[in-house]
Amino acid sequence: MKYYIVTFGCQMNEADSERIAGFFENQGYKACQKIEQADLVIVNMCSVRQSAVDRVIGLKPKIKGKKSILTGCMLKKDKAKLSKIFNEIIDIKDIKAKPIHLSKFSISIPIMTGCNNFCSYCVVPYTRGREKSRPAKNIIKEINGYKEIWLLGQNVNSYKDIGFANLLKKIHKLKCKFWVRFTSSHPKYFSDDIIKQIKGKITPYLNLPVQSGDNTVLKKMNRPYTIKQYKEIIKKVRKQIPDITISTDIIVGFPGETKAQFNNTAKLFEEIKFDMAYINKYSPRAGTAAFKLKDNVSPQEKKNRERILTEILKQTALENNKKHINKIEEVLVNDYKKGYCIGKSYHYKTVKFKGKKSYIGKFVKVKITDALSWGLKGKYAK
Repeated sequence: MKYYIVTFGCQMNEADSERIAGFFENQGYKACQKIEQADLVIVNMCSVRQSAVDRVIGLKPKIKGKKSILTGCMLKKDKAKLSKIFNEIIDIKDIKAKPIHLSKFSISIPIMTGCNNFCSYCVVPYTRGREKSRPAKNIIKEINGYKEIWLLGQNVNSYKDIGFANLLKKIHKLKCKFWVRFTSSHPKYFSDDIIKQIKGKITPYLNLPVQSGDNTVLKKMNRPYTIKQYKEIIKKVRKQIPDITISTDIIVGFPGETKAQFNNTAKLFEEIKFDMAYINKYSPRAGTAAFKLKDNVSPQEKKNRERILTEILKQTALENNKKHINKIEEVLVNDYKKGYCIGKSYHYKTVKFKGKKSYIGKFVKVKITDALSWGLKGKYAK
């Protein structure tokens, strides 16, 4: 029997799919490369955005006549609607198995699940439940043998077992060579102790979601910090780690967001000069506090606001990337296409250079020769 997993969602969903694969391999199933080849299709979904739910519904013709299972982060209303399409629905928390990692050199490790923050637009506390931290000793055991480690959680810096800063400190002391990245962080919990740990194996990349550049909108979102406080965190981080790569998450078109309030977000983009931003157009989700608010920003205006921020981001990302030109950077290669290697640098920049397929999964030195908005070009440095 062959199985195929379809994943919609964040890195946490990707990590869950590796665990799902382990579960069905233990049941005697074998993975296949195409959904058409599968006897069993497992869809691991995320209810955070309506677009993901729509994509799951769009799979109906492809899974017709096959055994099908739905799991993941689901709201009750989505579960009720989708139960008519799938043979079975399984709670993701009931799937317990050793994960099968798709990569031999990169691993995503959930250090915690759930969330206690109840941002007004977010369904995670309803789909994942409250925060639960994993024992540090179990997390550290999973690291062995991998070169890139992603520590995952809705709010990694509220990790409770030994505290996030202490977890990073313990990981940093391990002797083998690897890089650690983590996502996602919450400004509410971002401490000086965490900043001090971003060094050596803990790579200089920080995803710190701001969600809006306007204090009134932040309050409606139930985000308990001000833009002034957010800027102070960024200032501290850059003072200690001048070359750090910083990304953020943004929602445009939140209910009631005026043009003036959006302009505050645009100004924040111009001031902070992010390297990357994950820009999302607001979509109402039943069960959240924001669902009670009138979704009064038109789809066209949301798209326009997304475009404006993207244009600013293109300029700031290019400006930041140009600082790497003529530097020799270490790159972990993860792909090879038509004579070119593609990988991520220590600073989490995408780097493309002429190389060999045998470089995949290895750290190599690359001299940066050119900068683009979304990446760097270089040549192999012997």
